[in-house]
Amino acid sequence: MIYTVTVNPSIDYIVQLKELTLGEVNRMDYDNKLPGGKGINVSRILRELGHDSVALGFLGGKTGEIVREALEHDGLKTDFTPIAQDTRINVKIHAQQETEINGRGPHVSDAEVASFKEQLSHLTADDTVIFAGSLAPNLDSGFYFDLIKMIRQQEAQFVIDTTGESLLKTLPEHPLLVKPNNYELADLFHTTFNGLDDIVAAGRKLLTMGAQHVLVSMAGDGGLMITPDKVYRSLAPKGTVINSVGAGDSMIGGFVGTFAATNDPLEAFRYGLACGSATAFSEDLATRAKIDEILPQIEISEYK
Repeated sequence: MIYTVTVNPSIDYIVQLKELTLGEVNRMDYDNKLPGGKGINVSRILRELGHDSVALGFLGGKTGEIVREALEHDGLKTDFTPIAQDTRINVKIHAQQETEINGRGPHVSDAEVASFKEQLSHLTADDTVIFAGSLAPNLDSGFYFDLIKMIRQQEAQFVIDTTGESLLKTLPEHPLLVKPNNYELADLFHTTFNGLDDIVAAGRKLLTMGAQHVLVSMAGDGGLMITPDKVYRSLAPKGTVINSVGAGDSMIGGFVGTFAATNDPLEAFRYGLACGSATAFSEDLATRAKIDEILPQIEISEYK
């Protein structure tokens, strides 16, 4: 089973208006309320692809009930840990510019953390846990690392969507997938790249440090998958970028879901690219129809 973990989920209140004028009353043209969180996004993409997952994390109060009910209404399996404080609300304003006002999120007690950890105490080698998104305000990065060690002791796989030193700390535990973009990869090693050969060399370094698969997204230049033996490249499919939010989550969902079903990293790479691009070309996360539309455009070639 694939488990996604969203520690600090939200209701995303999306507001659209032609122009936002500060200090005046503004009237919106459109609004919507959606369950938010990077792990939740991954679960939504897995559902579109027909892969089972269970969405885990913390939910509390009336806002938490709204998130859970919305996910279950959409057919997602959930097993969130209940907490005393309310799940946060994020406001996403689409006007002349996109503006976000994100809530801090609830305090999670020691007892609530212990209850959550119990949910992950029965994993097997057939399971994969995906950590994505910000932590609740009172939790530090040690929260993820404690869970990762517990997961690996049970021989389950894990993916954590993070960058910088936080990413480097996970590598000795052999994450199934790491997914930096080319800029994040350069920052990771405090360097600049002068071409694809430099990117490949840095990606291979991540493999030697413990990563099992390395994907490097390069926006309009496509993406790379770096393995110990070979490097594969795909150019970006054609389309108009409408919304980059969730594209990375979609790429993870496409890769992990396909890899879990096929154990074929090349096919997983193809679906990861298609899902990421399909979301970028959509107003919300990609639908299966949009993913299927993009898939024929994904041409993967071996890069020396």
